[in-house]
Amino acid sequence: MRHKVHGRKLGKDTAHRKALFRKLVTDLLDYGKVDTTLARAREVRPIAERIITVGKKGTLAGRRRVLAFVYDDKVVEKLFGELAERYSERQGGYTRIIKTGFRAGDGSPTARIELID
Repeated sequence: MRHKVHGRKLGKDTAHRKALFRKLVTDLLDYGKVDTTLARAREVRPIAERIITVGKKGTLAGRRRVLAFVYDDKVVEKLFGELAERYSERQGGYTRIIKTGFRAGDGSPTARIELID
């Protein structure tokens, strides 16, 4: 039984999965949208929303937390500047997931996760 077990393993070990999530969140914040599988998009969404919320607060401790997770320093600057300003009035729900069909190779459902507005 899977009681109280949350999150998907996505067929990867822990270190690979964490690196995948870090890369997807970094690219989402940098480019505004990422095309990936539906399962990955659903797992990345709460992580990205938490990172944006920390960026909105604008504290030094929050900046250090984000720097420990996001790969690119320029993305952190963008998060604490442009994105924090854009979402200052919004109380969550910074991303949307749009289903985009199925992958040609294995038929996996694909999706686009993008920042709102």
